[in-house]
Amino acid sequence: MIDHATQRLNMVESQVRPSDVTDRRITRAMREIPREAFVPGPLKSIAYADEHLKVADNGKTQRYILAPRLLAKLVQLLDIEPDGLVLDVGPASGYSTALLARLCQTVVALEDDTALAERAQEALSALGVDNAVIIAGDLRSGAADEGPYDAILLNGAIAEAPPALLDQLKDGGRCVAVSIENGVGRAIVWRRHGMTYDRRPAFDTNAPYLPGFEPTAGFVF
Repeated sequence: MIDHATQRLNMVESQVRPSDVTDRRITRAMREIPREAFVPGPLKSIAYADEHLKVADNGKTQRYILAPRLLAKLVQLLDIEPDGLVLDVGPASGYSTALLARLCQTVVALEDDTALAERAQEALSALGVDNAVIIAGDLRSGAADEGPYDAILLNGAIAEAPPALLDQLKDGGRCVAVSIENGVGRAIVWRRHGMTYDRRPAFDTNAPYLPGFEPTAGFVF
């Protein structure tokens, strides 16, 4: 029988803590949240592997929950306050939402796959997460009616800055994503300053693209 509790502890001690994740709220939450509850049955045995886990494949797009090490580092970059309002973009089956809900007052999770949104809501409800809501909608458009937000997390890679999402930040708010440029992936932090934004690269990494954020195909001559 698989000992998921031991796997959770090993994930934190061998993957997350050695990767400069110093926010104890994050490591505590990751020790407690059952990641296996957010992956399909065949993947439960590897739920704590240091890899992106495919949780859906509809024939057009494949959806993943991010590897624990990367997710923890991205969340730490958001510098979330306990009274914060956070937008979780593309949470797939909801693991990132469960993590963020431990760190802030309210999470709005935006998912464009209705089947995934239902699975995420079921998993969160089963765990008693009552400060997060899953809404369906276009990921690129965000959820302006629920904002503005103190922090926005994109659960995957993007090809360019997401202007519609950045506009939904509060002054001083942060948006974090993996940006891939010329084949090189980096975690990027955007921070709003009035009507402008600064952009800071944090570390090299990679992730699957979020639907709608892929690079636009160029002309071929």
